[in-house]
Amino acid sequence: MICHRRKLYFVTVVCLVALTSIVTLSYLWVQKSSLLPKIIRQKASVCSGGIVNTSITALTDNRTFIIAPYFDNRERKMTRVIGIVHHKEVRQLYCWYCCQPDGEIYVSRALINVHSDRFGFPYVTADLLCLEPISCHPRYMSIDWSDKGAIGQLPRFEIQNRKADISPVEFTVCISTMFGEYNNVLQFIQSMEMYKILGVQRVMIYKNRCSKLMEKVLAFYIAEGIVEIIPWPITSYLKVSLMWHYTDDGTDICYYGQIVALNDCIYRNMYRSKYVLLNDIDEIILPSKNPDWKSMMSSLEKQNPQVGIFLFENHIFPKTVFTSTGPFNISSWRSVPGVNILQHVHREPDRKEIVNPWKMIVDPKMVIQTSVHSVLEAYGESVKVPLDVALVYHCRVPLQAKLPKEFLIQDTTLWTFSKSLIRNVNKVLPKIL
Repeated sequence: MICHRRKLYFVTVVCLVALTSIVTLSYLWVQKSSLLPKIIRQKASVCSGGIVNTSITALTDNRTFIIAPYFDNRERKMTRVIGIVHHKEVRQLYCWYCCQPDGEIYVSRALINVHSDRFGFPYVTADLLCLEPISCHPRYMSIDWSDKGAIGQLPRFEIQNRKADISPVEFTVCISTMFGEYNNVLQFIQSMEMYKILGVQRVMIYKNRCSKLMEKVLAFYIAEGIVEIIPWPITSYLKVSLMWHYTDDGTDICYYGQIVALNDCIYRNMYRSKYVLLNDIDEIILPSKNPDWKSMMSSLEKQNPQVGIFLFENHIFPKTVFTSTGPFNISSWRSVPGVNILQHVHREPDRKEIVNPWKMIVDPKMVIQTSVHSVLEAYGESVKVPLDVALVYHCRVPLQAKLPKEFLIQDTTLWTFSKSLIRNVNKVLPKIL
């Protein structure tokens, strides 16, 4: 009798497990099937919607904002659309593909992948993932909240990264975002010249607003070929916050949409740059053992062959604390608005109760989603770079303002590059001012 009960129990468990598996597989099959692109009609010359040439586009629901679509075949043939969505109100979106020259129209339901770092705000960075039709390689696509209608009435977005850049650069710096009446001209020029000394070939700036003088500085570096500007008119669409955490003050998205800009910069440079640096304009990833980023990254790669994300510890060098040594109070720089970083070589000590944030150098092909201080999803591993190899020199207002100067740590690593930096800045200033 006992054996019979045990056998009956075992059979029941097996049946329940089997039933659960069948239900799960059926659900996954339905989900996968609903995402597969399907032909909805065939008609010549229907792909006539206007081509989008703006960096932020609002859909008709006014709850979805498209930045750009990118071809992503690292796992399967699909389009990854970088966007901003209202995380509670946007439940379905569709990708429309037009396959020329036969005019076949495919529609694919988007998987809305909301990023985990949203800090309580209603609008959040999202990846809209759509499987592409197997039979064609569309150059353009449209996005809508409905799978019915006329594609010719929808705006068209060019799908980027369809072809890899045949001559990618080594290092690209992503700066997001420049807003307000930004006018820290001297520190900006010093940072740009330091980036060039360290090996940058491209600096991408997501610009909302800045001063007229700063516009002249940007124009100089654009003409030089090192700066690319991505217009960032996010304030035309959403109420932005300077706070990282939502405070129920009516704002829509944190810090001018910095996270979505960083993700766009990663994908925009996926095949244009070997490495992408994610840091602010008042931050410099400063090597202490190497003369430039190339030699530093070569060494780090050899030590960490499976790593695609390198984390560098951020340290504050207060702009309110000046050095009393060093010939760096240069008279010709005094009329230029902004901070002279060469005069600020004292960094704040670590605080036991607070972990210093990190900034990153990444292989963009190994990143799926990024936040500001860490990568959220990636194919490769991450490593924290030791402080004696490099740190993030961050010259800004102090976080420990009441700490006396004698408790700060003097760190003159920046002065290693002072000769080249002074020479370069002195060449640039007469061409701008």
